[in-house]
Amino acid sequence: MKRVLMLAAALTVAAPVFAQNAAVVNGKAIPSSRVDQFVKLLVKQGQPDSPQLREQIRDELINREIFLQEADKRGVARQPEIQAEIELTRQTVVIRGLFNDFIAKNPITDQQVQAEYDRVKAAQGGQEYLARHILVESEDQAKDIIAQLKKGAKFEDLAKQSKDPGSAANGGSLDWAPSSTYVKPFADALGALQKGQMTEAPVQTQFGWHVIRLDDVRPVEFPPVDQLRPQIEESLRQNKLREFQSSLREKAKIQ
Repeated sequence: MKRVLMLAAALTVAAPVFAQNAAVVNGKAIPSSRVDQFVKLLVKQGQPDSPQLREQIRDELINREIFLQEADKRGVARQPEIQAEIELTRQTVVIRGLFNDFIAKNPITDQQVQAEYDRVKAAQGGQEYLARHILVESEDQAKDIIAQLKKGAKFEDLAKQSKDPGSAANGGSLDWAPSSTYVKPFADALGALQKGQMTEAPVQTQFGWHVIRLDDVRPVEFPPVDQLRPQIEESLRQNKLREFQSSLREKAKIQ
């Protein structure tokens, strides 16, 4: 009876210990908390927590432990190139943790989102333009095209010789876009045109010489702030992170 009681007591003590482990491989325990950590990572990526997922993770951890034990027997981890790779991985994980900690402690506010939304909206301007252009190498070529257009040539036909292949196949059309989409000389020339009007002189940009025609103008239909909130927040987070990185670099003593 005494022996039975001792065995029962031993099993009672051992039960919680085994409950804390997902598995034991060659005498080395894999704690259940490690499974929980993997589950959290995968749930963040969109996978639902489930018994099947936990079993897959447990099986993966068992395989890893088997392979690690074999690697230890062979001294793989002591190889210089492996140690260098481990150190690089450690640095990456720690630095990512630093950046995540900074972002968590410097959250994006509603006021910042609204200010950025207003800035972007203002930069877009109140109008967008439906324009066509023909891009050529030289000013003389552009002047010749303007002369042909004034004599009655169709813009869409002459656009086929444009250096801009994207618009050349569509009669020179650039589709609807705000003037901020274009480089300044092009945007300035476009903004000076009336609907249906063409540039009287070639317009030079870093891409070449343009002949531009304005087909139509309409008010910009700008999405509401809530629709753009995710993109704005991510952009602001990246800006904050770049500023943080730059400040650390500036304070560092580099020799």
